Amino acid sequence: MAEKANFNQPQRQSLVGVLVMFTDTFQKIVRAMWPLLVVWLFKFNQMNKLYLGLGLLVVIALIGIVAYLQYLNFTFYIDEENDEFIINKGILNKTKIAIQLHKIQQVNINQTLIQKIIGVHALDVDTAGSNKKEVSIRAISHDLAIALKTKLLSEVHKIQSDTVSDDVAPIVKEEPFIKISFISLIKIGITSNYVRSFGVLMAFFFTIYENVKQVLQNIEGDEAANSVDDKIDSILNFENVVYAGSIFILVLFVLILIINLVRTIIRYFDFKMAKQNHSLLLSYGLLNTKNTIIKPEKVQIVALSQNWLQKKMDVLNIKIKQASGSETDKENKKSALEIPGCNALEKDEILKLLFRQIPQKGVKLQPNWRYLLFPVLFYMVLPVSGLLLYVLNSDEEAFNYLLFLPIYLTFVTIMLYFSYRHYRLFVNEDYIIRQSGAWDVDREIIEPHKIQSIKVSQLFWHKRENIGSITFATAGGNLSFRLANFNKVKELANLWLYQVEATEKNWM
Repeated sequence: MAEKANFNQPQRQSLVGVLVMFTDTFQKIVRAMWPLLVVWLFKFNQMNKLYLGLGLLVVIALIGIVAYLQYLNFTFYIDEENDEFIINKGILNKTKIAIQLHKIQQVNINQTLIQKIIGVHALDVDTAGSNKKEVSIRAISHDLAIALKTKLLSEVHKIQSDTVSDDVAPIVKEEPFIKISFISLIKIGITSNYVRSFGVLMAFFFTIYENVKQVLQNIEGDEAANSVDDKIDSILNFENVVYAGSIFILVLFVLILIINLVRTIIRYFDFKMAKQNHSLLLSYGLLNTKNTIIKPEKVQIVALSQNWLQKKMDVLNIKIKQASGSETDKENKKSALEIPGCNALEKDEILKLLFRQIPQKGVKLQPNWRYLLFPVLFYMVLPVSGLLLYVLNSDEEAFNYLLFLPIYLTFVTIMLYFSYRHYRLFVNEDYIIRQSGAWDVDREIIEPHKIQSIKVSQLFWHKRENIGSITFATAGGNLSFRLANFNKVKELANLWLYQVEATEKNWM
């Protein structure tokens, strides 16, 4: 069926895809209204069940109508005369999107849990100059998705190589040459993302507390909400705080390990990497299956991340940033492709495929000791000053909390020391490698000919010390190195600008 598909005529998505659009719309409504839904849950017994049921039926009916209209008005086809991929969509306001074929960077086939259940796939088209997916076809069969992907990439290849052949070049598939084992995923799951998971858990706990307090206040008035605070204050003596704090830290640590492990396994299950038409095809995912392509010539930054535990277990993470239209580092980080749980041999194989060799560190550039001033101020001086002010203005029992001060200062001192020790810039003729991090040590690699612009800066109070900073901008994000020898920084900037001008290599 797929090979007979005529993409020169408007095509619709699979009719069963209406369910995908229904669930997407329903999820958006639930996410937007969840605080109101929590209040309704607490007031469920006080509500009129008949009106509630009728209201729910009306909402479901409206969502169903919207989903069907989304399906009905969504069409796509290839305009070979103008070399464009055309998408028509919209419910009340109709939109026509025309994507020039030569701007298409990636065509990815993905599948969420709902799409797996009903047997359809999503096809996402990424283009140059956009910081998000230009088009997402949410519900087509696997055969049709493969046929459309093959057709689009073949048309792109025809345009870029200036050929006039009418033959559609098939996508050549090869067996995966790297497959991340389940054991490696477990290792990486229990040794990474501690800070991120801690932040998510703390935000979750505080959000639940505030929402419960707000709901109690709405239901029973201010006295109920205040009683929660009074009960908490009544048990906050020093012994209880130490005991509860120890239990909380232990539980939090276990939760972080579980969350990281489950997240890693669900997201990266059955991770495979295969060569495909001079590109690398990644496929992974347990509930949401993703397939994406890495084109070595479009890779801008490769980041290797490893901590002490991961080094002992022989695993590390690799992040790959390709050329994108994102204007902020935040968007570039979100769009970065991650290869988790590689061992040393797999890392070397990937680097050879991306760079044709294993990048070497070269000459070392290190920061001035003033690099530590702001971290010391924000992580030591201000917190300690705040604690001392609190203790001096509180009762005698508050002085017990000063026992935690040496522990905190020791921990922060160690982290700042390793942060400074690891912060280095390594330079050779072919590569720039920035190393950073205290616990997780990151090595970010770029090639000089892929630099888009260079910014050299120096604050006026740093002139006497002859220190300054440099920032290189690439199509995949920015990279900075702060407070190094300014003469050396300017010398390197001139060298890299010369390399960009003199090289015959393309940045993508």
